[in-house]
Amino acid sequence: MDVRKVTEDLSVAPQISADEVAEIAAAGFKTIICNRPDGEDALQPGCQAISDAASRLGVAVVHQPVVSGQLGMADVVAFKKLVEDAQKPVLAYCRSGTRCVTLWGLSQAGNLSSQEIIGAAAIAGYDLSGLAATLDSLAQQK
Repeated sequence: MDVRKVTEDLSVAPQISADEVAEIAAAGFKTIICNRPDGEDALQPGCQAISDAASRLGVAVVHQPVVSGQLGMADVVAFKKLVEDAQKPVLAYCRSGTRCVTLWGLSQAGNLSSQEIIGAAAIAGYDLSGLAATLDSLAQQK
């Protein structure tokens, strides 16, 4: 399992399996957010399988499917609220983790500088440098 810490409260990961949920719970995660639509890949486990495994361990699961390449501001606002309202720490996953860290980054525009967002993502192994202008623009709108 490839869990990458973004903040004290949020980590992201590529696709997880139901078998990995016990390890996720043992690591202390209280909430899992699935940002991957079911059926995106024929071999991926559905969110319900993850949810079933998690419920037996007292870990909450929220399914917020975001289609790759079609992420919109409504998705960003919803993700921010999910993370704010969730019991922490939170593990968000998608195919590679990129959608999740992008949702987080965009949700933090105006709260953190674009450099802070890009830096946190880079430490986690994700390159959000291409979003610098968008992050700056969103920050100016707040």
